[in-house]
Amino acid sequence: MCCSVGFARSLGLALLPLALCCILANLLLLFPMGAITYIQQDRLASFIWYFGGLGGGGLMMLVPTVVFITLGKCGCCWNESLMMCGSVLAAVVGLVGSGYCFVISGLTLVQGPQCFTKYGWTYPFADQGGRYLLQPETWSRCVQPAHIVEWNMTLLCVLLGLAVLEFIICLLQLGSGLVNAVCRPCCYKQEYSLNA
Repeated sequence: MCCSVGFARSLGLALLPLALCCILANLLLLFPMGAITYIQQDRLASFIWYFGGLGGGGLMMLVPTVVFITLGKCGCCWNESLMMCGSVLAAVVGLVGSGYCFVISGLTLVQGPQCFTKYGWTYPFADQGGRYLLQPETWSRCVQPAHIVEWNMTLLCVLLGLAVLEFIICLLQLGSGLVNAVCRPCCYKQEYSLNA
């Protein structure tokens, strides 16, 4: 059991910087090129307001992070199987959070930024299904905010990558926790029956 607790703690320590990076990336999306005028004028892409990185990849990910890191610290509180069941539930919360971050970041990337074009404030790439990402010559349609396509694309790709890493880590703990929660009691019963 010590191995699985140590494994869970190491996964929790790996999740912490990922969650903090998701929060930071989402906050940077709210302030294109560091300017606050676009958030004040509601000129951000609509999916940015769903806070995929802040809520899903960030705050929701803190639940499994805290549970994994503190696993086994209170030996008197839980028995070993119950402790692993708690880590499984926390891993499920993490899977939902990272999935949410991934989906919202992907939708935002496909939609493209809201920017000022020769037609006014619009979503010039919304009808392209993400093809604009492979056509850098079309990015100049966005006059304001300057370099918004590059800004959003970089941060959203970072969020997609972080969400995948968080998902893998939570999936690993889900598997480990299920195996330990289900198999450990069986192993203990066999040990007791063999010793009797």
